[in-house]
Amino acid sequence: MRSLIGILDLSTKEIDDLIRTAQDIIAHPEAYREKCKGKKLATLFFEPSTRTRLSFEAAMYELGGNVLGFSEASSSSVAKGESVADTIRTVNCYADIIAMRHPKEGAPLVASVKSQVPIINAGDGGHNHPTQTLTDLLTIYREKGRLQDLTVGFCGDLKFGRTVHSLIEALSRYSGIRIVLISPDELRLPEYMQNKLSALENVTFTETKDLEEAIPKLDILYMTRVQKERFFNEADYIRLKDSYILTPEKLAEAKEDMSILHPLPRVNEISVEVDDDPRACYFRQALNGKFIRMALMLMLLEIQ
Repeated sequence: MRSLIGILDLSTKEIDDLIRTAQDIIAHPEAYREKCKGKKLATLFFEPSTRTRLSFEAAMYELGGNVLGFSEASSSSVAKGESVADTIRTVNCYADIIAMRHPKEGAPLVASVKSQVPIINAGDGGHNHPTQTLTDLLTIYREKGRLQDLTVGFCGDLKFGRTVHSLIEALSRYSGIRIVLISPDELRLPEYMQNKLSALENVTFTETKDLEEAIPKLDILYMTRVQKERFFNEADYIRLKDSYILTPEKLAEAKEDMSILHPLPRVNEISVEVDDDPRACYFRQALNGKFIRMALMLMLLEIQ
């Protein structure tokens, strides 16, 4: 029995295999409609979510399985003081696989130690979000046809952005990756992540505060929102929340085939006027999340 807590739990071969399976699901959906017949997914979301929770549920339903769970901690026995370990042991009695989101870093890892069924980390605080990373990788592959030799710009909240941290770790295992970090000083990529990148021979990275200066070089622009829920000081959030706003004017110097990704939800950081630009991939990205989660559940349930 295997769980997925961080993206580095998967080898690059396994990621490539998951992408291939997702591509096959897209091409032949009818072949997968009963793959999980009789299986149950529990979605334990101790923190709000729309896309991640619904895409997991849609993924299991499209595989012919069923879903149970809760969408906020207040509707579970955690509100009465139950521990994560006890919640997991109980849910093990009812489900074949569990997708779990929790505000505390490390909670899904604790759950995986206590669980008798696979645990999928659907986001833990500012730490990991591996299925979003798989979604991002599938999107990049579908848009670019490769995961190597790319210049990728990460813009916005690089300090607290778990999607940024996970995707950087994943991409850094492929060759020819050039990373451009775009953020205000207060939201720079953490030092421990920069140290990891500095130690790698196959990856280069640069930092800038200027989005417009960086855009012409990029194959991928990964926008992120400044996350109000990660700030202890509301004044800091208000000061930084509109640091970068992507508009059609700022895209004037971008490559014609640059891809714009965003893990969503967005607030102000991408103007709605950008949505009709063919380079805007973020809603296609949300759809890709369903397909890659289908592939992942099949792998963890060991269903061919």
